[in-house]
Amino acid sequence: MNEEQRLQSTQVTASPSDDKAEKDYSQYFQSVYTPPSLKEAKKRGKEQVSYFDNFKIDPRFEEMGKGRKFYIRTYGCQMNEHDTEVMAGIFMQLGFSLTDSVQDADVILLNTCAIRENAENKVFGELGHLKPLKLEKPDLLIGVCGCMSQEESVVNKILKTYDQVDMIFGTHNIHRLPEILNEAYLSKEMVIDVWSKEGDVIENLPKVRKGKIKAWVNIMYGCDKFCTYCIVPYTRGKERSRRPEDIIQEVRHLAAQGYKEVTLLGQNVNAYGKDFTDITYGLGDLMDELRTIDLPRIRFTTSHPRDFDDQLIEVLAKGGNLVDHIHLPVQSGSTSMLKIMARKYSREHYLELVRKIRAAIPTVSLTTDIIVGFPNETDEQFEETLSLFKEVGFEMAFTYIYSPREGTPAAKMADNVPMEVKKERLRRLNAVVNEYALNAMKAYEGQIVEVLVEGESKKNPDVLSGYTAKNKLVNFVGPKSIVGQLAKVKITTTKTWSLNGELVEAEFGQEVGV
Repeated sequence: MNEEQRLQSTQVTASPSDDKAEKDYSQYFQSVYTPPSLKEAKKRGKEQVSYFDNFKIDPRFEEMGKGRKFYIRTYGCQMNEHDTEVMAGIFMQLGFSLTDSVQDADVILLNTCAIRENAENKVFGELGHLKPLKLEKPDLLIGVCGCMSQEESVVNKILKTYDQVDMIFGTHNIHRLPEILNEAYLSKEMVIDVWSKEGDVIENLPKVRKGKIKAWVNIMYGCDKFCTYCIVPYTRGKERSRRPEDIIQEVRHLAAQGYKEVTLLGQNVNAYGKDFTDITYGLGDLMDELRTIDLPRIRFTTSHPRDFDDQLIEVLAKGGNLVDHIHLPVQSGSTSMLKIMARKYSREHYLELVRKIRAAIPTVSLTTDIIVGFPNETDEQFEETLSLFKEVGFEMAFTYIYSPREGTPAAKMADNVPMEVKKERLRRLNAVVNEYALNAMKAYEGQIVEVLVEGESKKNPDVLSGYTAKNKLVNFVGPKSIVGQLAKVKITTTKTWSLNGELVEAEFGQEVGV
C-alpha cells in the first residue's frame, strides 16, 4: 500500500457535534481528496500490485448498520453485478439489512456504468428522482460508485449539480466501504474516495450472491488494451490477476455449495496471468484445472481476440464442464476500421481464430459485439462488417451505435457519420442478426437439450425457464421442485431469442414424459 493509499485509509472517529472535530475532519478531507484523473489513470506505473487475503471488518464498524437498511441499484456489465454482490456482503457484515425499496433504505448506492452515454444519463436521472427523498429523509446516505465515479467530468458534475449525493467512490476501493460510510456519517461534506492508481487484489471479500444456481467469479481486474472508443481501461485500471489457487478454491467452494454454473469474469479475461512474474500460467491453464472440479458448467467472459491463444482452444476442446459457447467481440469486420479502433488484430486474424476454434470445437456457438457508426466508417467498411457476420455465422450479437466517451482518443475524432446513417446501418445489421439468430434456433426443433432451470419465466409464473450450455433461453412447463436442477427438455417451438419445449427428464433421472 503506497503513501496515498495509507493516507486515504486513515480512520475518522471524530463526532460531528464537536466543532474542533469538524474542523479536523475538514482538514483531513481536503488533504486526501484528489479528483479522478484520466491522464493519471492512463499511466501504467510499475508499482507492484499487492495481494491481501485477510479482509475483515474493523470491530469499530461492526454495529454501524444495526437497524439500518441498504439498497443498491446496478447498471452495466457482469463485473458491476459482481461488485454489487461484494458490497452487499460488506453491508451485511456491518449489520445492515437488504431492502428492495428506495423508500425504506437508509443507504442508497448507484453502482454505475460508463461504457455509453445513455447509461450515464440514466444515473443522473435517477439522482434527480432521489432528491425529494433526501429532503424528506435528511439522514439518508446517497452514494455513487462504479465506473462513472472514475471519470473527472462525472465527479465535477456531481459536485456542481447534485448536492444530495453524500459519497463518491470508485472501482478500486470497494473494500473501503466501511470507512467511506463512517466518513459520510461523520461529515457534513461530500465524501469522495476515488483512486486513479489501481487498487490491490483483495481476497476473502464477503459476497451476497443471487440464488444458489449460478455464480460470478472474478479472475482478474482491469484492461490494458486501450481501444480508442473505450473508457474501461481508465475506469478499471491496468490488468491484474488473482492468484490461481484463490480462484480454484473459490470455485471448489461454490461446487460444494451446490452451484451448477460458474462464469469467470474479467474485462479482458484472455489476458489472465500475463502480469504474473513468478509463474507462467494463463487462462488455458486455469480452465484445465477448473474442468476437473465437480461442477456442471464453467464459462467465461469477456474475450479479446488478440489474446485468445491456441492453448486455450486446446483446453476448451476437451469439453466436459467447459461449455461450447464463446462470446468473442469483433466490433467491426473491416481491418482499416479495426486499426482506427486500436483493436490490434485484423479481419483475417479474426477469421483465422474462428477457423481454429471451429476445427477444434465443431459444436461451438459463437456470439459477438459490433459497433456501427464509428468515426470515419464508410459504407464499404460497414458492408465488410455485414459480410464478416455472415461468414462467421454468429448465433447472436450485441449491437451498438457508437457513443463517444470523454477522455478517450475516439472522442477527439470528428463524429462525422450522420445519425440517420448510423441508425440505418444498425437497422440493417440487426436484420441480419435476427435472421441468423432465428436460423440457429430452428436447428433445435425436435431436439432434446439440457437446461439449467433458473426459475419462473418473467412473462408467465406458470412456466419455468433456464438456459442451455450454449446460452439459449428455454421455456417449458414443469414442477417448481426442479428449479436449480439440470433438466432434459424436448424443443417444440423455436423463436428468434427463445425456445419452447416439453420437460422430458429432471436431473435425478425421473422421467416426466414427452
